[in-house]
Amino acid sequence: MTKLSVRDLDVRGKRVLVRVDFNVPTEVLGGKVRVTDDTRIRESLPTINYLREHGAKIILMSHFGRPKGKPAEKYSLRPI
Repeated sequence: MTKLSVRDLDVRGKRVLVRVDFNVPTEVLGGKVRVTDDTRIRESLPTINYLREHGAKIILMSHFGRPKGKPAEKYSLRPI
């Protein structure tokens, strides 16, 4: 069985849901959240850039922290 990649598909004009791991370490400095290690984000960029260059509409899905089933602003991906 062959494993497919986004490069094997016609993504132009299609919505593509990409599960990414943006659960990155952060610190708060001066009231602003700062990513201390962006390795996981950088590793996602080749796929994201490929999809953009080939006309896909990208939906990124990730999580951040462990909110225990309830919305918690401190676990928002907005600053990431």
